[in-house]
Amino acid sequence: MGALQFIVEGGHTLSGTIRPSGNKNAALPIVAASLLTDQPVVLENVPRIRDVETLVELVRSVGAQAEWVARNTLHIHAKEVRAAGLDPDLCRKIRASILLAAPLLARCGRIELPPPGGDVIGRRRVDTHFLALERLGVDFELEDKFLLSTSGMRGADVFLDEPSVTATENAITAAVAATGSTIIRNAACEPHVQDLCHFLIALGAEIEGIGTNKVTIQGGRSLHGATHTIGPDHIEVGSFIGLAAVTKSEIRIQDAGVEHLRSTLMGFARLGISCMIDGNDLVVPAEQERRIQSDLGGHVPKLEDQPWPAFPADTMSIALVAATQCEGMIMIHEKMFESRLFFVDKLIGMGAKIVLCDPHRAIVAGPSRLRAAEVESPDIRAGMAMLIAALAAEGESIINNVSQIERGYERIDERLRALGARVERVEDRRTK
Repeated sequence: MGALQFIVEGGHTLSGTIRPSGNKNAALPIVAASLLTDQPVVLENVPRIRDVETLVELVRSVGAQAEWVARNTLHIHAKEVRAAGLDPDLCRKIRASILLAAPLLARCGRIELPPPGGDVIGRRRVDTHFLALERLGVDFELEDKFLLSTSGMRGADVFLDEPSVTATENAITAAVAATGSTIIRNAACEPHVQDLCHFLIALGAEIEGIGTNKVTIQGGRSLHGATHTIGPDHIEVGSFIGLAAVTKSEIRIQDAGVEHLRSTLMGFARLGISCMIDGNDLVVPAEQERRIQSDLGGHVPKLEDQPWPAFPADTMSIALVAATQCEGMIMIHEKMFESRLFFVDKLIGMGAKIVLCDPHRAIVAGPSRLRAAEVESPDIRAGMAMLIAALAAEGESIINNVSQIERGYERIDERLRALGARVERVEDRRTK
């Protein structure tokens, strides 16, 4: 099948229960870290999405066995691993290819890494990865690809120059294989970083400080196999909160990982969107105030993303769409990426009242009546935001380039149809 589109008939109320997939950003580093051990690893609740499938192909290309034994269960056995040249085309598809650096250095002592790809959402530096690995005893040079080698990684006191999630994951994985003690300071501590740490402990690693910005690893331990279940994706949960709010629907989000939702719930509450915690589930009621909460003194409020545990950057696009359906005015401040807000021109074309101040800030006034349109999905999160906007809009919308959405959301059209959404996945009629 060629390029794909979603045909979306908006304006319908949804209802029912939906379960978030496993966290994509946990699955990727955990799949990569499975190469650390020569014993079998079983991973459960793995999202069956393009980014994960691409990384599985890369894992196979270095000699590891990787087999889907059920829809969302992956068996990996890296009995033998070789420092084979990684396929540049596969590496260009996903930024997560860089996560293979640490485990392949641990097993083979060297790796040739083509430049990683991923979403086009502004400059995403990789310097932090290599500076951290260098502290742990890795030599590197840059030609048309990254050439990394080590005669043996050793523990060190590592200060990351930014709390990069993937750099933290690479550093932790390398430190587990390194000889001696490592302290990683200014570490990222998102739920997916925590999940990686719990997986490594299941393999036999010794890690302290999980969930904080100072992580201590006693490296060089003998590692064995393990079975590990990937935790729920808190970004999907945020997406479903936004979906329920803009379609004025009651949706139950099952096994939502509520312990990781404090900042997400606080951010949506600022928009006048509240949720109820019911055990492990999150319920978004149909009846919502949807009134943006002004700052003290009546000043225009701001919703901004920051490193964890603040409001997640990947939920900003969803929050922006939700804000278009709420009463009042708010500034959306996307601090992390330069180009992530550029999709708002598509929302403006659908009738949203938004002023893009600069690459990082947009002022949203609502509520606005959205109308159907033909739009393009520029990246995973903006694509999901456009899908949510289309479900709130009047009429039939067409969303092109849906492969971007499917890089991050498993079978999203099927799962939304189960809630009553009218979404059809078809071959792009423009390519016929």
